[in-house]
Amino acid sequence: MENMNEKAKIAIIGGGVAGATSALYLGQLGLDVTLFEKEKSLISGPPFCHLHAGGNLYREISDAQCITLLKQSIDFLRYYPFIVDYRPTVIAIPTEDRGTPQDLLPRLDLLAETYETLIQNDPMNKVLGESSNYYKLYSSDEIESLRQQPVVPVPKSSDEWMIPVAKQIDLDKVKYPLVLVQEYGLNLFRLASGVTLALKSLSNVDLKSESIVSNIQENCPSGSWDVTYVQNDRVQEEYFDYLINAAGFRSGKIDDLIGVECKRMVEFKAAYISQWESCCDTLWPEVIFHGERGTPHGMGQFTPYPDGYFQLHGMTKEITLYEEGLVSNTPFSCQPHLKQDFIEKIEKSWRPEETEKRTRNAIRHLSQYLPAFSKAKVGSKPLFGAQQIPGDDPTLRVAEVSFPAPRYARCEIVKVSSVLDMADAIARDLVKCGYLPPSAQHQRNKNSIDALEEAEVAEYAKEIALSREYPASLAKLTMPKKMSNL
Repeated sequence: MENMNEKAKIAIIGGGVAGATSALYLGQLGLDVTLFEKEKSLISGPPFCHLHAGGNLYREISDAQCITLLKQSIDFLRYYPFIVDYRPTVIAIPTEDRGTPQDLLPRLDLLAETYETLIQNDPMNKVLGESSNYYKLYSSDEIESLRQQPVVPVPKSSDEWMIPVAKQIDLDKVKYPLVLVQEYGLNLFRLASGVTLALKSLSNVDLKSESIVSNIQENCPSGSWDVTYVQNDRVQEEYFDYLINAAGFRSGKIDDLIGVECKRMVEFKAAYISQWESCCDTLWPEVIFHGERGTPHGMGQFTPYPDGYFQLHGMTKEITLYEEGLVSNTPFSCQPHLKQDFIEKIEKSWRPEETEKRTRNAIRHLSQYLPAFSKAKVGSKPLFGAQQIPGDDPTLRVAEVSFPAPRYARCEIVKVSSVLDMADAIARDLVKCGYLPPSAQHQRNKNSIDALEEAEVAEYAKEIALSREYPASLAKLTMPKKMSNL
């Protein structure tokens, strides 16, 4: 094992969720890993806030994808427990929507049964509460009854979590029953914090932040890679035995340097930060209002943070979706080309007037169903970025990794919970290449994660949020595990 590690040098390009997790996963297996990241800190790409356990946000995806998402979410929660916000999710079907709550029941039953089977196979998989409580339905009479109850400062039961929704939702704007699901939140800033601290504890991982890879050459016949990069205004070059492309929406640029073919799309995404001051002391579940993508009634997502902050999505062209914000690669390049306006948002900043306009649109969209929310104000600049979608199906939610050339892995995750299946597949390929022994497969060593101190993770997460010009509240959990009933 030691001899093999000395021979294998692994380069990872991109320090988003895929690249950072790959570095941590392989670093904990003892490999010599170098992680190149363009920004000052890790995991600064497109926003995420939700576990997607079962994919209940997406009616259009298959049951098979939902089951995969459930399994991956359980793995992700077990691997990164310090980023999980243990509050449930409420699913509501607006009256103008074509669907019904009853349409969701077969899938919810399938997911509850699958979850129970996973627990029977491994009791450590019981991370979403009891399988019998995976979801709960609420009739209009039950919602009306909860409406009369006082808000509970620290909710412990499904009913207690549902009280704020019952008090604030427009009862005439949704179909019944409402559904509460044991799907939890994820905190981007805590993940950036914990992963960075864990990587820095590994002497065999070299984290090169603020570095830009400018060229890659394959050495024949050895198959190693010469990577040229710029850091601190110095051009440097190193060779590596194995290359992992985790450059996210810029993955096509690396493919072009290497000369491999691909088919992918890139979509610009934004989530808007609001503050509802009258709810600063109320703990909310996440609330999802289903809707048809791209229409004025597109899905609305209402994600709580401490201190009255809420992250908002509205799958309409005036909020989260953008004209020409979804682009495909061409026969001449693997890199889809976003318009310059999107690139300037990603690399420079948002115009204040656009932040104001789109956040106000998002507040108005959610206020259709939560009238009192109309009093919310803009909380900060949006969370934003671009994500890659392999292939040509924009509804794809489950993808992991491909191997278009020897000793080359291309990360293709769409949802963050797919990263561990991705890392497993890369480890298997490293075994085939002779860089890891077969016993290293599926080890998922997480000693450096388990050694993290909560206070240090929390403090560094706040530092990262503030350095990116976001409220420190976004780096905090509304419901840590120690406060929940799990």
